Amino acid sequence: MLLREIAHSRTGDKGNRSTISVIVYDMKDFSRIEASVTTERVKMLYKDLVKGEVERFVMPQLGALNFVLHDALGGGVTKSLALDAHGKSLSSAILSLEIE
Repeated sequence: MLLREIAHSRTGDKGNRSTISVIVYDMKDFSRIEASVTTERVKMLYKDLVKGEVERFVMPQLGALNFVLHDALGGGVTKSLALDAHGKSLSSAILSLEIE
């Protein structure tokens, strides 16, 4: 199953960091995304973009995971020529992850 079937995503950026939140539609699915959407998988998914660390923050009360991707925006949105690597396209990519 694709992650998009049980969750949605929001993104943001600040400087050379991007943040990606994954939020379940139904709290019963939270343990599934918590187990499946790891920092390692996110780093691998964005391996061509993320040059720094990936941090994960777990928010079970919200049914959400938040990822901070360091050194991910080619120096920052105003410096990067890779406009497709920002915002909505990053959230769309994470929702394409296959989960069990």
